[in-house]
Amino acid sequence: MKNQKQKLNVAILIAFVLWGVMFSPWTASRIPFWPMMSLSAGILLMTAFGFRHDWRDLLQQTPRSRLRTLLYGFALAAFLWGIFWIGDKASSFLFGFASGQVDHVYTLKEGISPWTIGLLLLILIGPAEEIFWRGYVQRTLADLYGPNRAMFFSIGVYALVHLFSFNFMLLAAAAVLGCVWSFLFRLSPKTLPTLIVSHALWDTAVFVLFPFR
Repeated sequence: MKNQKQKLNVAILIAFVLWGVMFSPWTASRIPFWPMMSLSAGILLMTAFGFRHDWRDLLQQTPRSRLRTLLYGFALAAFLWGIFWIGDKASSFLFGFASGQVDHVYTLKEGISPWTIGLLLLILIGPAEEIFWRGYVQRTLADLYGPNRAMFFSIGVYALVHLFSFNFMLLAAAAVLGCVWSFLFRLSPKTLPTLIVSHALWDTAVFVLFPFR
């Protein structure tokens, strides 16, 4: 148990360092975002699989369950896109700073093909984040502290890892998404494949297919 806790602490520290380098104003301008994001996602994925080896039951699927996973994942991604569309309009109306902070997030798309961004989000970044934050971090926290405390802690850590961006809208978005995905994982860890699909599709929709800017 102690070894499990130490590994978890190391994994979370790795995530904070990587996201800090990507988003902090002191380093972000010196590093190309999408190569760094892809590298970070790969590191998180290797960390998750390296620190735990009991993934078979969570990720194994039958042909019927794969179809259900795709349908539910698509529906959840569409639902979340709708929630964020409403949230974007409401926050722009209520808060003077909101539009500028959202615009700043979309500047990350500059200088790289939308097709490249979409493929990275769909194939690597979205799945890797979900496997790490829910499949590894939240599941390990549940083993250590129980599923309810694990859910709340994982929501907090998932949001706070974006703290170095100093972008309230990005932090709020991560908190909302963390609440939804962590709550569904709390209900059943076997929803992980559906959460992977929804995370990858939501990322791709918001950044490439149906962006808000």
